Amino acid sequence: MRNWRWLLLVLAVLLAWLQYRFWFGPGNSGEVVLLEEQVAKQKRDNEGRRQRNEALAAEVKDLKDGEAAIEERARSELGMIKPGEKFYRVVEDVPPAAANAADAPPVVEPSTGEQP
Repeated sequence: MRNWRWLLLVLAVLLAWLQYRFWFGPGNSGEVVLLEEQVAKQKRDNEGRRQRNEALAAEVKDLKDGEAAIEERARSELGMIKPGEKFYRVVEDVPPAAANAADAPPVVEPSTGEQP
């Protein structure tokens, strides 16, 4: 009967020590939760970068393989016009009163420093 008490005492101490390490020791449950959150954030970052890399790789492939992508980029960014093409610029009509108001500088009234 006395041996059972020692065995029970040793098991209780072992259980208490293991619980202490689980909650407060190195690699405890709080640290595990923080590490899982960091892993999830890193996975989200990696997915965004992977999509960006795929888009850049597709753009590089288009620029290497076809002249259409290069021509489209030159037209939109550099204003390229081929020989024989005519350039038309479309300008919207603006009423004269609105045109004068847009060209006039804003009116600034002098301030006396007092609050209204």
